[in-house]
Amino acid sequence: MGEPAPRDPVGRLPSTRREWSALLALLGVRPSKGLGQHFLYERGIVQRLVRHAGIGPADRVLEIGPGLGILTSELLLRAGEVTAIELDRRLAAHLRETFGDEPRFRLVEGNALQTTTADLFADGDPFAVAANLPYAVGAAVVRHLLEQPHRPTRLAVMLQMEVAQRLTAEPGAMSVLGVAAQFYAEARIAFTVPPTVFIPPPAVESAVAILDVRPQLPLPETEHAAFFRVVNAGFRQKRKQVANSLAAELVLPKETVTAWLSGVGVDPMRRAQTLSVDEWVSLTRALPFAARPV
Repeated sequence: MGEPAPRDPVGRLPSTRREWSALLALLGVRPSKGLGQHFLYERGIVQRLVRHAGIGPADRVLEIGPGLGILTSELLLRAGEVTAIELDRRLAAHLRETFGDEPRFRLVEGNALQTTTADLFADGDPFAVAANLPYAVGAAVVRHLLEQPHRPTRLAVMLQMEVAQRLTAEPGAMSVLGVAAQFYAEARIAFTVPPTVFIPPPAVESAVAILDVRPQLPLPETEHAAFFRVVNAGFRQKRKQVANSLAAELVLPKETVTAWLSGVGVDPMRRAQTLSVDEWVSLTRALPFAARPV
């Protein structure tokens, strides 16, 4: 007799909201407000996310916070390999029981913010990220992944709408998060997600953001610390003119900062949220020696 056919990953999981709620109760899991946990149960949403991620059978995929496994099951249908990081021991046990016999599935128990991509993938092995990120850590996880030396090629992540908008903002509404995301990647919102497809439903809309990581960054790795020193200094007092904020935070004479800004074509009276990534890059290239990180 031959080997038994592998079970369909999707067929191992509930299909209705009532069944998903019953599974949470069986596992003894109560969604944590502190962690911003909202468990997605609508399969059509994860199918759309995977399509927008462009995942195929040759791809390695990293999933952060797989929870009950609805996205995991869809990734196992499409991807070559799936590595999932889960912090909650009860959910990890459920995932191991559900997908543990699948050779293309690897479960890592731990905190994604304390795990490096070098711990998970060999240097030079490309991988993508697909995840429904907990609200409380979504922005931090995105930055953590983008700032790794071994970065993903693409991220397709579900976040609260406000965070997705910050990732994809244009000058006039920029933030440190938006500058960081767009320094590393081209970011866009793929589609919005209503509260009604989650258990429990959040108070706000969510969105799936796609970040295509740049194969070549605007600055070499050796300049990244200087870049973020300048950006953080500029936004530290974002209600002030950018010249005043930079002078105060970098401890530079106002005249030096004014000349520095003017020299790269930035009006010293502008505010940090109006500057583009390219303008922050130009400022870093012309950064006065006294302000460079040691």
